Amino acid sequence: MFDNKESRTNLSELGEFGLIDHLTRYFEIKRTSTNIGIGDDAAVLNFEGEETVVTTDLLVEGVHFDLSFMPLKHLGYKAVMVNLSDVYAMNAEATQITVSIAASNRFPVEALEELYAGILLASKKYNVDVVGGDTTSSTAGLMISITALGKTKKEKITTRSGAKANDLLVVSGDLGAAYMGLQVLEREKQVFKANPNSQPDLEAYSYIMERQLKPEARKDIPELLQALEVQPTSMIDISDGLSSEVIHLCKNSKVGANIFEEKIPLDPTVISVCEEFNIDSTMVALSGGEDYELLFTIDQKDYDKIKGNPNLTVIGHMTEENEGMHLITRANQKIPIQSRGWNSFEDANDEE
Repeated sequence: MFDNKESRTNLSELGEFGLIDHLTRYFEIKRTSTNIGIGDDAAVLNFEGEETVVTTDLLVEGVHFDLSFMPLKHLGYKAVMVNLSDVYAMNAEATQITVSIAASNRFPVEALEELYAGILLASKKYNVDVVGGDTTSSTAGLMISITALGKTKKEKITTRSGAKANDLLVVSGDLGAAYMGLQVLEREKQVFKANPNSQPDLEAYSYIMERQLKPEARKDIPELLQALEVQPTSMIDISDGLSSEVIHLCKNSKVGANIFEEKIPLDPTVISVCEEFNIDSTMVALSGGEDYELLFTIDQKDYDKIKGNPNLTVIGHMTEENEGMHLITRANQKIPIQSRGWNSFEDANDEE
């Protein structure tokens, strides 16, 4: 792909349009719904009567990512995943993305090649076309904004507002790994600062670090639900922690919820690393964030269709709104669910 890793080319040598041509020359159009992609004033898409889904996320250096341990190729890949996850949370198929970046002069062309290598890998793996975007300069490091588009049938669209009392609450995969991966990376960063010659052995943490640095959007879940003939009643992706997402579903659907602590899926690595850091694993699952799993509700009559599926776990059920939102602990205590997920504005204010 981008071959020359030794040279350093200033962005000014290529200019804005030269840089765009340089970074996007490997992207190919694969989707029949993409009529015109990169190279014109706007992309032209044709979804032939299907509903169009659009979502955007902005990632800012120092707020959403730390380049001292986040490789640029991983960042490009993760930035795509963040957006595709939102499309899949609408029970839709992701089809196209646009990519916009703002970079300061500390980033040579070769660094942005690495970023785009990750974007290219993600677009190929998830079968989405890159159809446009923008590049500009920045006085504050690196920013990347991706807009994702998708399509679905009108009757398949799943929002946050369709859950009903007695619906089952279901989650894909396992929770908390991305947050604990971040804790390990932050710890090793401090160790490196104290001793730049240290050589950490991180093999035991490979799963949780991958979940932080290179998450995978759950494209397979809408496909699985369709194959099982299950239409979820509501859905959201888990980006800010399980508790925050449950609250979003409840508030939008005007229902309550009971989550059972013993049912929350945790990888054994997460449990052991939580013990190492002396952190409660349930709180990590509830508040950690960046898992990019899907949380959704289904009618009870569909339980037999998903029962025993290794990708899905029933963690609770929805209740009447006046019953509130609660975590049922292993000791059978009922604790109100509070939103303690990550908040970029609170974190930014804390640093001022």
